[in-house]
Amino acid sequence: MSGWGAAVLPGFSTDEKALEYHYDAESLRVEPWGANALRIRASRLPGKDKFPSEDWALSIPPPKTISKVDLREHSATIVNGSIKASISLYGKLTVINTESGRILLEEYARHRRDKSDSKCSALDVEARDFDSTRGGEYHLTMRFESQDPDEKIYGMGQYQTGLLNLKGQDIELAQRNSQASVPFMVSSRGYGFLWNQPAVGRAVFGVNIMSFEAYQTQHIDYWVVAGESPAEIVQAYAGVTGTVPMMPEYGLGYWQSKCRYMTQEEVLRVAREYHERKLPIDVLVIDFFHWVKQGDFAFDSKLWPDPAVLVKQCAELGIQLMVSVWPTMQKDNEHYPRALQAGYLVQQHKGVRTLMDFRAECGIVDFTNPEAREFVWDLCKKNYYDHGIKIFWLDEAEPECSVYHFDNIRLWSGNQISAGNAYPRDFVRAFYEGMTNAGQQQVVNLIRCAWAGSQKYGALVWSGDTASSFKSFRDQVAAGLNMGMAGIPWWTSDIVLGGFHGGDGSSPAFQELLARWFFFGTFSPVFRMHGDRENGTDGSALGVTQGSGGDNEVWSFGPEVYKVCAKYLRLRELLREYTRGLMREAHEKGSPIIRPMFYEFPQDEQCWQRSCENQYMFGNKYLVAPVMTAGADGRSVYLPKGSKWQRVDEASGRGRDECFEGCQRIEVCAPWRESNPLFVRLTHV
Repeated sequence: MSGWGAAVLPGFSTDEKALEYHYDAESLRVEPWGANALRIRASRLPGKDKFPSEDWALSIPPPKTISKVDLREHSATIVNGSIKASISLYGKLTVINTESGRILLEEYARHRRDKSDSKCSALDVEARDFDSTRGGEYHLTMRFESQDPDEKIYGMGQYQTGLLNLKGQDIELAQRNSQASVPFMVSSRGYGFLWNQPAVGRAVFGVNIMSFEAYQTQHIDYWVVAGESPAEIVQAYAGVTGTVPMMPEYGLGYWQSKCRYMTQEEVLRVAREYHERKLPIDVLVIDFFHWVKQGDFAFDSKLWPDPAVLVKQCAELGIQLMVSVWPTMQKDNEHYPRALQAGYLVQQHKGVRTLMDFRAECGIVDFTNPEAREFVWDLCKKNYYDHGIKIFWLDEAEPECSVYHFDNIRLWSGNQISAGNAYPRDFVRAFYEGMTNAGQQQVVNLIRCAWAGSQKYGALVWSGDTASSFKSFRDQVAAGLNMGMAGIPWWTSDIVLGGFHGGDGSSPAFQELLARWFFFGTFSPVFRMHGDRENGTDGSALGVTQGSGGDNEVWSFGPEVYKVCAKYLRLRELLREYTRGLMREAHEKGSPIIRPMFYEFPQDEQCWQRSCENQYMFGNKYLVAPVMTAGADGRSVYLPKGSKWQRVDEASGRGRDECFEGCQRIEVCAPWRESNPLFVRLTHV
């Protein structure tokens, strides 16, 4: 026991609820947190209150379980169902599946305190690395041994890599436009892991080390669960972080949007056109800068003279309206002085009090402050909700980018930047709580960023301002699937159809891309058209500061694209009952709407391979294989073993006569003007 002193007793203890370990300045606590799950925290804070009371994403009280703590001379263990954690005399922690004996997590420690450890080393690397920062907090790193270089890791939110399997990736734990950090992962080795730290940081899934970093925080906090299947693990995670509300009926159909409709009359004209063409549509979106100044949280009365009448007219056509809301507050806005005085704005350590400069110098509302949430909701209720608008588009990605300049931002409502990644959750929470208190039981908030637990506030995440390209299209498929695996079942790409940036509606290349992307939109959780198309207007004729993109309705891209879009609009409508069932499953269990192949077929090894990452399941019944290569007239599709399949007739939604046995890869002919690879599952063997 060199370096420790022979008379020093082991630092193990229990309070009948948890296993604790203490040595020097560090305390480690391992406690049951739901069935087959453990919450693990480490701290160097002095005194009795070593662990802050904030549960962050773990906001749902876990069901009580029967656990057992065993304290021995040289080690201690805690067992909770099929998961066990052991702590060595020198503080090394290992997590094991008690039924299989498989090591799930093993801390990566390289030092010489325990010379009996086969990994004893002179490297002097700690598994739990607390590096002091200014302000009394830590740059914290948590390191684990990689148990298998072929381990497959999924989830963690939305990243624009095009890769579903995260093994080998180095990812930023931070919110950006088109990037959403939701730090929950599912491993092919039979465990789920939540990095319960809302700090900006980093995760590395190396072949030798898996590590998580928080750039500024007080303590380590993570949750791990053992499970027999991906579905079991995702559902266990939903049990402790929450599930989405039940999707309202309008969320099952088609949403029409563009960047942007500038007047009340323009919105009504589009609504009437869809109605006259007998095209299914549920929602029309009123995008940003319908206001005079940022922070108005109200319509420009010159261009939107009577929002209540517009809502009523669209409702008569069977269409709901959605409105975009930004968290920015212009300095010359009438509400800015009150917000500044009351402390409702994000504060700065130094420099000019401008956190966003887009069309005006702006502050950002601090939605981690409950009073600020109430302040903004009261304005939105008066100017939107009371007019009949019940769906909000919470567009906060640009302000989120300011999170990265954390040397210059002091507070998030009294919390240091460690709470930075939780900010999107608090933004959507403001509207969820406001609408719930106003009697709206089914809430949908379209939001560009999210964090762990955002789903329970009705967060529908879209993938930001993506490019109009086939590469970007491929990236969105992986992004959407990983968001579902990270516990965010409501998701759509930015914007489902054709990407956001640019896109010439008269270009044959863009028409092909849009038609292919429209098919993906049909089989996304939410089916929504949006984009900043070319040949728009600058808005000067109307005296507005923000122009509008070109036409973006389904009839705007020529007769061939229109034919494709009309077919898929009707197909989505035919699937409404089925989609409703998927939304109910997401609400009750946390199940993703779109699922990687291994989610439904975990016993089929082929479904875990990268060759199957570009196809997916829409629920448990439909296999969707988007064509994501320009000029391709089809693609190969793997049909999993244990089932039989029929190709879907896209006009009727029913299977065709020819039946395909599973456990084979087939070539599917699918020219973009005619069809896309879509199969229906017939049997379970």
